[in-house]
Amino acid sequence: MRIFRSLSIAFSMYSSLPMPQVEWSKDNMKYVMCFFPLIGAVCGALLFGWSLLCQYFQLSQLLFAAVSALIPVAVSGGIHLDGFCDTMDALGSHQSMEKKLEILKDSHIGAFGVMGCCFYLLITVGLYAEIGYVNLKYILLITITFVLSRVLSGLSVVLLRPAKNSGLLHAFADAAAKKKVGLVLIGGLLLCTAGFILLSPIAGSFILLCAGVTFGYYRHMSYQQFGGITGDLAGFFLQLCESTMLVGVIVGGRIAG
Repeated sequence: MRIFRSLSIAFSMYSSLPMPQVEWSKDNMKYVMCFFPLIGAVCGALLFGWSLLCQYFQLSQLLFAAVSALIPVAVSGGIHLDGFCDTMDALGSHQSMEKKLEILKDSHIGAFGVMGCCFYLLITVGLYAEIGYVNLKYILLITITFVLSRVLSGLSVVLLRPAKNSGLLHAFADAAAKKKVGLVLIGGLLLCTAGFILLSPIAGSFILLCAGVTFGYYRHMSYQQFGGITGDLAGFFLQLCESTMLVGVIVGGRIAG
């Protein structure tokens, strides 16, 4: 039962999908991060279905791209995009580390958050339009990126240093059975890697490279600017990672021909 309670908490926290209410106790939260990547699988399944629908009705590439960019936002309830906007506000402030952490906690969005959100969505729509819905191999590669971004985000929660001893991320990190969760997420990382390589060794390698570089930047920036990671920074990373992996799909796909 503990496993199902952890599953319910994961989907309640990181998605907009209706789930039964369970107590957020330390015991129930031990394996939450194990189920976090499953939300990415839901995003991937919806994207794949949407691409088939576009092919069947011969819809425009622009409509395909716009809806594709919104699918993960709708499934997640915007929680990761909210973290992205808060992080953009904090980074744009050029204030001290303490002040930046205060800005992350502020529920209001500032100018840098608005500009960052608009920039992010426009770029993401452009990348999806460049990929298109005709090549199903590319779509399958993208479905795996939703899982991988959450695998890496989950690994950061159990492996990287929190910026503060409070907040939701600290609560999840503190409650997690870190060894078991880490092993499950590493297994997920290996499965994603195998999926990429089986579908397209060249494109898959570029996607993994983009994800690795983004993770490295996330760790460096978080430690340098905030003293560690927070829930908002993890959301920022997830959004950034998904967009950079789209670049990997495009570049790797062009090289592979």
